[in-house]
Amino acid sequence: MLMFKERRPATRTLRGWAKSILQEAGAIRECGEHGWMQDRADPHARDRAFDLARQDSPSGISPDDGVAEVRDVLDSIGDTCPECSSDD
Repeated sequence: MLMFKERRPATRTLRGWAKSILQEAGAIRECGEHGWMQDRADPHARDRAFDLARQDSPSGISPDDGVAEVRDVLDSIGDTCPECSSDD
């Protein structure tokens, strides 16, 4: 049986690509109320994201640079929504 892999939507920036990889792997999620990205703190999802980055880095970007960008984006995202935490 022929199987097709769904293509990721085109992204304009390396940072946008890294965010899409992290979302696809389940390592980050969006706050449903405010839209902020949140780190899910799931080590298995992080590992999947790094594997995806190595296997499917954008053209012209080395797998190591792709992994580094995913790591940078992940490091810049907190585990709580700044607006939800200020609603108290």
